[in-house]
Amino acid sequence: MQIKAIYISKGHDFVGRHGMERLQHGIEKVGTVECVAGAGLVGDRYFQHKADYKGQITFFDWAVYQRIRQAFDLPELDPAGFRRNVLVEGIDLNTLIGQRFTLQGVDFEGSEECRPCYWMDEAITPGVHEALKGFGGLRARIITSGRLCVDPD
Repeated sequence: MQIKAIYISKGHDFVGRHGMERLQHGIEKVGTVECVAGAGLVGDRYFQHKADYKGQITFFDWAVYQRIRQAFDLPELDPAGFRRNVLVEGIDLNTLIGQRFTLQGVDFEGSEECRPCYWMDEAITPGVHEALKGFGGLRARIITSGRLCVDPD
C-alpha cells in the first residue's frame, strides 16, 4: 500500500450542518503526520475526539478517486474534496474492515466504511454521493503511535 497524499483539517465543514451551508475550515495537504494511538492525527479535527473513536484516521482509495474523476469528467478534481486523511494506492480498503494492518510501521484497525454523505454532491459534484456508496473509504483506529509520510512517486 502506497501513500499518495495526506490531509488534515482543523475544523468540521459538514458535521452538524444539516439544512445549513457548509463551513470553510479548509483542508491542509501535508507531507507527514503524527499518529497518536487511541487519539488520532495531531492537528486534525478528530484528534482526541472521544475515547475509542472509530474514525481516528480515515483512508481513501486512489483508484476510487481516479474513477470519480473519469466518471464525472473532473480532470482537475482535488482529492482533498473527499475530506479523508490518507489517500492510498494498492489495496481494496473494504478488505481491511475489522482487520488489523500496518502501514509504515504504524498499526491500525479498520473499523468501518467511511459512508459517504449527501454533502459529497455539494463538495464534489451532484451524483458523487451515490457513486461513492460502498467505496467511501475506511475509518480506522490507531493502535500504535508513529509517523506516516507521503511515498515518493
